[in-house]
Amino acid sequence: MSYLIAIDNGSQSTKVSIVDELGRVHASAQRPLRPYEHPVRGQVVHPGDDVWDSIAEACAEAMRRFTGAPGEIAGVGLCTIRFCRALLDEDGRLTEPVLSWMDDRLGQPQWDDPAIRYVTTSSGYVTLRLTGERRDTAGNYEGMWPIDHETWRWPDGGPSYQDTGMRREQLFELVGPGEVLGHVTEDAAAATGLPAGLPVFATSNDKAVEALGSGLGDELLVSLGTYIAAMTTGAHHVVDPEARFWSNFGSVPGRYLYESNGIRRGMWTVSWYRQLVGADLGDLETGAAAVEPGCGGLMTVLDWLAPGDHPHRRGALLGFDGTQGRFHLYRSILEGIAFTMHRHSTAMADALGRPFTELVVSGGGSRSDLMTQIFADVFGLPVRRTGMSDAAGLGAAICAAVGGGVHPDWDTAVKAMVTTADVVTPSPAAQAYAVLSREHARITEFTDPLFVSLQRNLRP
Repeated sequence: MSYLIAIDNGSQSTKVSIVDELGRVHASAQRPLRPYEHPVRGQVVHPGDDVWDSIAEACAEAMRRFTGAPGEIAGVGLCTIRFCRALLDEDGRLTEPVLSWMDDRLGQPQWDDPAIRYVTTSSGYVTLRLTGERRDTAGNYEGMWPIDHETWRWPDGGPSYQDTGMRREQLFELVGPGEVLGHVTEDAAAATGLPAGLPVFATSNDKAVEALGSGLGDELLVSLGTYIAAMTTGAHHVVDPEARFWSNFGSVPGRYLYESNGIRRGMWTVSWYRQLVGADLGDLETGAAAVEPGCGGLMTVLDWLAPGDHPHRRGALLGFDGTQGRFHLYRSILEGIAFTMHRHSTAMADALGRPFTELVVSGGGSRSDLMTQIFADVFGLPVRRTGMSDAAGLGAAICAAVGGGVHPDWDTAVKAMVTTADVVTPSPAAQAYAVLSREHARITEFTDPLFVSLQRNLRP
């Protein structure tokens, strides 16, 4: 039996799983990430060395729980949060904490600073800490980087370096999914509990790795994480002139992930609400399941963090009349997520000319039976849930399994390791949701003028 170690470093926590060649979990551990820090307006960073610390601690705990033979571990699959940026000095140390994907500076050219010798992603930084190699996964370079999306490599020259403010000598070597990033050093082994010399394999960006771990093909996947997006796969890098979707590197060499517009603080909003009311998740789920669709006229707008093309927007709860309670609010948030993603998914399907007949859900939100049923009803489609809810973790393990020769190719690995937990079909509530979804789509026509005015009047 061969085992794979999957590192899934997300926006809110790091999860490490040790799985076998059939995708079964034998040990796991999780460490929450510390709250983001905001040094100045528009800057969002991971405090201290939090990304590395959480990975080291979760690896060490997972290894302590593992009862198998360390010599049977074939490799590590490394998956980290996309759109992050790590700025390093000559010795590979952070010049400041890792920039979060929410940091405004990531949409601007890299500034010139003599202290900054290398510019990389969170996966590049963790690779350096694990292996001592200045090497990184090509599929994690989304956003403002001078990468060629056709070749998955740095160009020999051209305007992209000037446009991004980066120099070729500042950037790490790129490798594709399933290729070796390096081997665990003695120092990293002492910090993580991982066997020294163990190969570490490249994956891709976290959404693409999640899609791989969900067994995604031509169907539609909705990732219910901190950032919620709908995805499908394709063979070409495509640019939609109407920006209804965008092309992302896939987690299989040469493949691409087509991704809809999304919700920037999706499941974060659910966590925020639970903390706000101090409620147990099980109680909220049970109580909200008894609430009628539509929540007595209560509707939620999920712009707790405004989308880039509408920076004035804010989150909103509309339609209170005194009859609703905390269960109504909770269900309204779940319905708002489903309504919004149905709208974005439909726009992507129209742009691709690809109608979807099956929906897959993954991420933390997929563990909710109520959320899954609402999605089935709003989309009017059967919803498949995978056996391992941490699909990004399983995707990382698949990359390591292919890279380490545990499985001969990507299709074989996916077939062997991805399982279906259940399929949820639409209920009679689907008819009511068809009407409510259309009404929800009209809300921003009325709230946008208000939020534009508030932004103008509240600006310092």
